[in-house]
Amino acid sequence: MEGPKYRSFPPAHTALDKTLEYQGVKMLIEDPITTCLSPSVYDMICKLGFEVRESCDINRIVTQRGEVCWQTITACVTYTQSAQSLDYRGTVLLLGPVCEAVHRHLLSLTKGQFDMRYTPWLQWTAFPELFPEIFDALGSPQCPAVPLSLMKLTACLERALGDVYLLNGKECPFLLRDLLASEELAEVFGRSVMDVLKVFVGSPRGLNLRNTLWHGFASPHEIPPKYCSMMVLLTVGLGQLLRSYLQQAKLVLAHRPFIVLTNLEDLAVFPDVTSEVLSVLEEVMKKSTFILKVMLPYWEAALIGFRSHRFADCAMLLLTQLETGLRRVFAAVNQCPKSLLTAESTALYTTFDEILAKHLDDGKINQLPLFLGEPAMEFLWDFLNHQEGPRIRDHLSHGEINLPEFPKEAANQLLAFSVVLLLRFTDEDLSAALKEKAAIKSLVGLAEGYHAHFHPVAQLKKQVLSCEKSIRVWPLLPLPEEAEEAARLEGTSETQACEALITEILRALPRHLPESRGVVSDRDSLPAERWPQVIQELCGTPVPTLFCPRTVLEVLTVLRNISAHCARVSSQVAASVELRHQQWVERRLRSRQRQTYLHMLTSIKLLSPVLYLILLLIALELVNIHVVHGKNTYEYQQYLKFLKSILQYTENLVTYTSQQKNKWNETISLTRTALLKIWTFSEKKQLLIHLAKKSASKEGL
Repeated sequence: MEGPKYRSFPPAHTALDKTLEYQGVKMLIEDPITTCLSPSVYDMICKLGFEVRESCDINRIVTQRGEVCWQTITACVTYTQSAQSLDYRGTVLLLGPVCEAVHRHLLSLTKGQFDMRYTPWLQWTAFPELFPEIFDALGSPQCPAVPLSLMKLTACLERALGDVYLLNGKECPFLLRDLLASEELAEVFGRSVMDVLKVFVGSPRGLNLRNTLWHGFASPHEIPPKYCSMMVLLTVGLGQLLRSYLQQAKLVLAHRPFIVLTNLEDLAVFPDVTSEVLSVLEEVMKKSTFILKVMLPYWEAALIGFRSHRFADCAMLLLTQLETGLRRVFAAVNQCPKSLLTAESTALYTTFDEILAKHLDDGKINQLPLFLGEPAMEFLWDFLNHQEGPRIRDHLSHGEINLPEFPKEAANQLLAFSVVLLLRFTDEDLSAALKEKAAIKSLVGLAEGYHAHFHPVAQLKKQVLSCEKSIRVWPLLPLPEEAEEAARLEGTSETQACEALITEILRALPRHLPESRGVVSDRDSLPAERWPQVIQELCGTPVPTLFCPRTVLEVLTVLRNISAHCARVSSQVAASVELRHQQWVERRLRSRQRQTYLHMLTSIKLLSPVLYLILLLIALELVNIHVVHGKNTYEYQQYLKFLKSILQYTENLVTYTSQQKNKWNETISLTRTALLKIWTFSEKKQLLIHLAKKSASKEGL
């Protein structure tokens, strides 16, 4: 059965927009929303901590020497009557005056005083230079400065706490809430201190500052600066407790290295953002209904960040606001307006995970992918979700990226995508006029033609093409004439049997190649010199990637493993040929080694077409990957079993062709067995290419 059709990044105000308007969902034309915080969350963050008016003596919280008095802070933590859990509301109520006193204290300091008193205690975070920047933000008139600082601080703190966890634990929890609940951290800092952190950043029942900001729920004016000040002081206090623990335990804290984003060249689809594009974005973001007016300062700050080369700031702000805007569209197209607001502690937030999913919680089809179109969805999945993609939001929010070294290319792609997206929610006349600009027209065209780069399908195509290129070099490898002639004479009947099998298998393939490509006709054989072209053209054939089912992903995993082993064999063969040739020329090979060299030359003459054949079969199966649904459970299991037998063959080839093993004669026997399996399975018409042909025949009836 065919999956849903996706439109290619449709223009603004399509029929679906009209339908939404007629249904009374006015998100696309009006902007009545003043907050994305639910009433209880708004009360928790914006009101509760201000209800107790009494002032608190700062000297009871921090000494003149900068030592944090934890007892004063932890005394504010209250518990339920059964003492089984934290009383979050009661604790926030009592901590309000403490936070106020800390905030006033930090504002009273000069930058020099702050550095001298507190910076030494912030070294444990591995990013102490962040905190003077946060100190400046506390007194900044720019309203996004404090929320952005808190986002950076919570990410930095999570990373540092993970390093501390690894002093006693083996594998650091992925989620901050699990990290704060761990015994490993309680052993270092004490349970009451961990409870304080839970109130600020570790639970949806508390202030939950990290998630509220990183998921784009809080507007710039809704985060009280005093909570940022308090988080700075808590980080100082944690550094002091940690130093005592390390001295007593005689341990040294090691910091995990930052993650380097090395795969961005695959994502660099849009050209560098020019000043003209930035000017268009500046104009559009003030008029696009995609952006809530209360969130506009974040977008303005993102542009300032990009222009001042603070690319991490730009990316962080854009990511949170793309989530906010897409949540708004998600709520409109799926008619679930409650999804706009932060969830209560008893329910989950609507985050990118839900927004970009195929189904809603109730099992209905999510309408957002249909509305956005496949190219836009593929971009978002590439940027955010695919395991082999940059997953920039995850890495940034968990403090895994060195912010000053954040690449311009990543911010550039986000900005370009944002321009195209915002134009879809802009007045039709303005949008049409702006799209006439050459730079904008180019961006729109690239966006509409976007396809996945980090989906397993795309990764497999890249692997196959890389491997094919590697094998194509084999004929150019140096071979002594006398050795080559000797190897030719040494050919065995087993080699000839393998060549005959390859011919038989290839004879059946032309009828399964895409006829529209004009590569071969049904009556043609497939000459060796055409193999690279056929493989390249097959890898250029579009394959749907959005929401691939489990069976497709399982097959892709096996195919990718086969391809990876073929590439390793190719690399090993090339290295061995180079080495043995040099040794042959320099007459450094003993008699037995010379014989092994001849075996190798005989073997690789066979391995080249065999590896090409495997790559060709992988490419053909990939083009037809979605017809795997046509197999019943038994057929699917048999198909997987066949693929795993080919995988086993390539694994053995890796071992036999290594310079440590040099089992070249054995590779021929191994190859004959594998070719027999391929030929037998192909004769049974159980490959996906056969199933696809059968389906096409039925459709033609």
